[in-house]
Amino acid sequence: MNELKGRVALVTGASRGIGRSVALALAEAGADVAVNYRASTGAARELEQQIVARGRRAVAIEADVSSASEVERLVRTADERLGAIDILVNNAGIARAQKLADITEPDWDELIAVNLKSCFLLTQAVLPGMRARRWGRIVSISSVAAHLGGVVGPHYAASKAGMLGLTHYYAAALAGEGITANAISPALIDTDMVRANPNAAPARIPVGRFGEVDEVASVVVMLAGNAYITGQTIHVNGGWYMS
Repeated sequence: MNELKGRVALVTGASRGIGRSVALALAEAGADVAVNYRASTGAARELEQQIVARGRRAVAIEADVSSASEVERLVRTADERLGAIDILVNNAGIARAQKLADITEPDWDELIAVNLKSCFLLTQAVLPGMRARRWGRIVSISSVAAHLGGVVGPHYAASKAGMLGLTHYYAAALAGEGITANAISPALIDTDMVRANPNAAPARIPVGRFGEVDEVASVVVMLAGNAYITGQTIHVNGGWYMS
């Protein structure tokens, strides 16, 4: 993974769960990491210290990635502290399990904004630098819900499916510029978000267990180090969905 040594990565929603594991894995592969978080300051600062302890540079930056002005500040701060972003991991997201009759327009708008609009805002913000350097990696963490509907709700499924459409467009548009765009669709990874969902159970997964965060993070590192994979969705789901 020498390809990643000295590269700068931005991981959104990185203070816990999959994002935290991804940030650490990228640091171990040689990247410097901007750790984005929204509320968990203590956890984000601890992660920042752990990355520095691995010999890489890191900065924790609070920002609401569903806001264009916040995204602009996030990317500008990362650039000032670490350098231009080479690797973007769109991981920030929320999941609120609701009955169909209980889902309101504000519920819909919030999930679309945090899970999907953020991917567009962040990608647009980092693309000028990637295109100028003719090198970039965009990895978006989608979900098995994009393919099967999942166990959260239609608002969540739609937001995660939209990430795949963005991935396909960016991959096709940027393939000749040294920039790849890919998605990962995990299923029931052992995180606080999954544990809090009463509809999530290991019995739904053919291999019989929840996935581990490191099993997703290793795929992010693989995609970041590969210049020939683009426009793809990698399924990390224990066999729940077979493409």
